[in-house]
Amino acid sequence: MIFFIIIIVLLIAYYVFTLFRQRSMATLLTQEEFIKGYRKAQLIDVREPKEFENGYIRGARNIPMTQMKQSINAMRPDKPVYLYCQNTTRSFRAAQMLRKHNFEDVNILQGGFKKWTGKIDYKKK
Repeated sequence: MIFFIIIIVLLIAYYVFTLFRQRSMATLLTQEEFIKGYRKAQLIDVREPKEFENGYIRGARNIPMTQMKQSINAMRPDKPVYLYCQNTTRSFRAAQMLRKHNFEDVNILQGGFKKWTGKIDYKKK
């Protein structure tokens, strides 16, 4: 019984640690907060190209998480970065990578693209 309690406490501690670590990597913004600032920032969609083609936030540039490391030099560390993915998982991973490369102002859309209700563009085929 004590073994299970220890496992549960460790899992809770890990979850809390991960949550605080993610919060230190980037600022999580509501859609309203995101809309206020993303036009003056680098708006990056970190989803894969197929996801991007099916709809993206107007003005976004597609830099998939799988290509972020190779594309990081195409971004400016002195300018705010607004990230989004389908949920927030890939955005937090991208934010972690950006912070390691001295990007200071990194923001993430809370709930990701699936919660977005603003303007959407579609890639012309």
